[in-house]
This record gives sequence, structure tokens and C-alpha cells, in this order.
Amino acid sequence: MEDDNIKIEQPESPEVQESPESKLTETLKKIKETATEEDPKPSQQLKLRTILGGDLLTTQTVRSQIWLFLVIVAFTIVYVAFRYQCQQDLLTIDKLENDLKDAKFKALSSSSTLTEKCRESHVLEILKENKDSLLHQADQPPYIIQVPE
Repeated sequence: MEDDNIKIEQPESPEVQESPESKLTETLKKIKETATEEDPKPSQQLKLRTILGGDLLTTQTVRSQIWLFLVIVAFTIVYVAFRYQCQQDLLTIDKLENDLKDAKFKALSSSSTLTEKCRESHVLEILKENKDSLLHQADQPPYIIQVPE
């Protein structure tokens, strides 16, 4: 029943009907006429629309400026590498400064401890605790010996 509803339209005359091969060749001819391998020449006027549309970056422009693009890329890579190295050096400097501060605090602490242990009062206390020592505090003041010149 469905076949009865489908109607196939036949052309009235055989002259009007074109073969698919002739349509294909005609289409290929039109494509060959309009298609070129060269980019269109950019207009002399530089407008925002041409820049944003990408018309500025035609094949001819890119080919003529390829060395400039390569130099820009190389400089960008060198800039990023130097910046990374600089940041690494700054981190190393900060770490070394912190280590230096710690070393100074340890030296100050050791110095104060040594000064405390070398004081006369502390030495005398240690001598009193060790009774077997022959050292003791002098009862008489020291003599001043005058040497003639």
C-alpha cells in the first residue's frame, strides 16, 4: 500500500534530462575556474576587520616574515628560561640567608654560654666544689712589677 503513495516524476522530454556525468564535469569546471592556489592580495587599507578576520596573515606575509617569527619565538623561550633561572636563584638566596641567620643565632648562643662558663665567679664555684684542686683564690693583691726602660 505504501508503494501506491510514492510517485516518481518522469521528465516530459528527454532533452531536459541531464546525465549525472555531465553535471559532474560542469561542476568541476566551475570549481577549477574559481579555485586558485594563491592567496588573494590583501587590501592596502589596514582595518580592524582585516586584522581580526585573519586576512593579515596570508601565506605570502607569513613566508616573507618567517625568520622574524622564529626570532620572536627564540627570544620568548630565552626570556622564560632566564626568568625561571632567576626565580630559582632567588629561592636559593632566601634559603642561604635563612641558614646564615640560624648559624649567627647558634654562634651567639654558644658565645654567651662560653662567656658565662668563663666568668670568674663561675670558675670559683667550680673550684670550691672540687676540693682536690690545688687552685684557690688569692688572698693578697697582685704585685706590680715596674721595669725600667
